Amino acid sequence: METSILIFLPLVAGLISFLLPDNRAKQFAFAATLAEFAYSLVLLLKFNPQDTLAYATSIPWVKSMGISFSVGMDGISILLVMLTTFLIPLIILSSFRRSFANSNYFYGLILIMQSALVGVFVARDAFLFYVFWELALIPIYFIALIWGGENRKKITFKFFVYTLAGSLLMLIAIIYLYLQTPNSSFDINQFYAVGSTLSSTDQALVFFAFFLAFAIKMPIFPFHTWQPDTYTVTPVQGTMLLSGIMLKMGIYGVIRWILPLVPEAVHNYGMPAIILSVIGIIYASIIAIKQKDFKRLIAYVSIAHVGLIAAGIFTLAEESLQGGIIQMLSHGINVVGLFFVIDVLFDRTKTLELSSLGGIRNVAPFFTVTFIILLFSSIALPFTGGFPGEFLLFVGIFQYNPWIAAVAGVSIILGAVYMLSSFQKIMLGETNQLTSGFTDLFTSEKLVLIPIIILIFWMGIYPETFLEISEPAVKVLIKGTGTSLSLK
Repeated sequence: METSILIFLPLVAGLISFLLPDNRAKQFAFAATLAEFAYSLVLLLKFNPQDTLAYATSIPWVKSMGISFSVGMDGISILLVMLTTFLIPLIILSSFRRSFANSNYFYGLILIMQSALVGVFVARDAFLFYVFWELALIPIYFIALIWGGENRKKITFKFFVYTLAGSLLMLIAIIYLYLQTPNSSFDINQFYAVGSTLSSTDQALVFFAFFLAFAIKMPIFPFHTWQPDTYTVTPVQGTMLLSGIMLKMGIYGVIRWILPLVPEAVHNYGMPAIILSVIGIIYASIIAIKQKDFKRLIAYVSIAHVGLIAAGIFTLAEESLQGGIIQMLSHGINVVGLFFVIDVLFDRTKTLELSSLGGIRNVAPFFTVTFIILLFSSIALPFTGGFPGEFLLFVGIFQYNPWIAAVAGVSIILGAVYMLSSFQKIMLGETNQLTSGFTDLFTSEKLVLIPIIILIFWMGIYPETFLEISEPAVKVLIKGTGTSLSLK
């Protein structure tokens, strides 16, 4: 019942928001997401990491087809649910000084998207997972299409087609696995049992069908081409949703629906997936260095960071899986903070061209401090949130293949180059006509960034808080994968 409340509370709130006048929708949406966060926090405090499945509900939905409303959380799921419920109130709060036409629909779509995102992270039925997966696409499509920038129709159409194509491949794989189950069920455990007994060829086909869907959503090279344009044209709050939470759907999908489902195919084809991920790290980092627009630069930075997470989780090492999970949290927090910095910059100067900025540290000290903390966490400076996950990822990748780890490690140098260079261009030097009147952060803006800064240091100084929650679930996942292989 508890997990169902997490799904339906924002869904109902979103529908109510559609009916509210514009001047009430913002406050209502913020209150609803705060209530969702408070409830999820209560569940986290009561959560026992040793439970393989907590807060579970399973109700027949379409009984004749074996479809159930089956939801529940383990240590991996609950961390991603917490990331979702923590970030969305901040995303809504970040819009308080902005105005949107038909804002009741804008905030209603955000709330419905939150419901779908939570659903993806807690679904234990493959058909239900697919429903939430598709439902999450619809609100962000309309947010980008209606409130986006120049060329939004063409760019959002490409985004929709890319993600829909991947989703259809996943649906075919889900239907195929459903037909293989002895009692025609979409239950995740039955899928695991069937998937590990498939022939090598069938496992490979299922692997690639799921992998393409998840690789597009993350995205990793060469399935990334929709991302930079979509991130750039989407309003900042939509970009925060895409980068902070939605791309985690793809990573989570790999962890939940590929690794334990087709373990032989993961061992056979994990290396190509890792190589593509590492290529994406280097490619995106080099492209980021060449960017002149700061928002587009951060879009490529996101591809590089996700590439490292993807490379790590396909190694099947416990260290890199743990690192990947904590890095998902860190990346979500960092990137939402960075896109809010972008929002503040554009609000004050009406440009994101790096060459047009400069000298802001002379007039906005609080903004400067928060920006540099986000920057340091992004390049994984020790004692910031970016460090523990990146360190564990490199440990796991090094154990898998030292040469791949060495190539991926180049991203550390490249990351320092593009982040420090952009900070220098934006913040240092003398002010100019655009930046001389730059005002420091307002109270509502500080309320967005202060919780993010607190979590950055919390994750960097005491990551065990989060690792303890996910560790038992990761051990179960690795054990299940190994057992499936030994049975073959």
